[in-house]
Amino acid sequence: MKIRSVDIYILDIPTVRPHQLAMHTIVEQSIVVARVTEEAGLEGWAEVATIGGASYGEGTPEAIKANIDQYITPHLIGKNPKHFSKIMFEVSSAVRGNHFAKAVVEAAMIDLAAKGKEVPAYELLGGKIHDSLPLAWTLASGDTGKDIEEAKEFLQQKRHKIFKLKIGKGDPYKNVDHVLKIIAAVGDQARVTVDVNQAWDETTANYCIEALQEGGVSMVEQPLPTWNYEGMARLTERFKVPIMADESANSVHEVYQIAKHRSGNCIALKPCKHGGLLETKKVAAIAEGAGFGLYGGTMIESSLGTAVCASVYATIPAFEFGTELFGPMLFKDQITVNEVKFENYEIVIPDGPGFGMEIDIDKVKHYSRNC
Repeated sequence: MKIRSVDIYILDIPTVRPHQLAMHTIVEQSIVVARVTEEAGLEGWAEVATIGGASYGEGTPEAIKANIDQYITPHLIGKNPKHFSKIMFEVSSAVRGNHFAKAVVEAAMIDLAAKGKEVPAYELLGGKIHDSLPLAWTLASGDTGKDIEEAKEFLQQKRHKIFKLKIGKGDPYKNVDHVLKIIAAVGDQARVTVDVNQAWDETTANYCIEALQEGGVSMVEQPLPTWNYEGMARLTERFKVPIMADESANSVHEVYQIAKHRSGNCIALKPCKHGGLLETKKVAAIAEGAGFGLYGGTMIESSLGTAVCASVYATIPAFEFGTELFGPMLFKDQITVNEVKFENYEIVIPDGPGFGMEIDIDKVKHYSRNC
């Protein structure tokens, strides 16, 4: 089995409703899909997602595709995908950064290698620990009444009992009041967390986190900009409520420094920001060694990317804060024939060969910019 070709597609898929973050409001999500094909025609597929072009990070969809085509693909052609660990070591030695690009090609090789062995991808990542994982939902309409109504509906449907609120945009003090009203409405039935997406300075964070802690919020995610490790450490020391590092917790080296200096006390995992599934396992191990809680994060992937994330999360021992792999529920359409399953407040880990998803190539072509 040798890799014959690598194809990269940028897709833009509309969402069922606006999804408001501090840096961008998603009404159409951009995803990057990789197809790695071996000589006999067997295909491996994977996906990473980005948010708002360059508003979230440096890994824009256009840059991901360009750097894979020009700099990463030559290291894959003619190689056996079952040696994906060695191949990615060689790629990392030749290509700096580009975590999203590395993540999607590594995952596509893992999908291909697992399909070649007719086993689920998680078998190549240490084996499955979890059959399903707790699933959070982000209440991001920005309207308190609508968010409460949505939360109550999903509780009744047994779809979610963990809710995250994006509160980095607008007046911080009004946002805190928004959160406290939602906790008052559903806090006896659900856990409520907040994500600031780096939007506060330390003074604002001190005031707001105190109010959120007293109001019963269960976690505060990335309240300060990524560079402010010392500020994150001060907040972690001051407050009892867990302080989660997300945008600041990318490479294994960054996560080690966060753990060493206690710049937070829990970590949001995302394979794309770590540079792949293998690197995600390393990050999780550092967090476990430091006694940090874990959260299975998302970049709002479609069903394919969600299955990729779920497959590696299934091999990690504990997720104190659950996961937020709700992406497929936010998309108006999917690029897979089958769907990721959600039941009893949890995401079910796909069990088919590879990542367990069958690609609808017509949908890929329909939403692709370059087909």
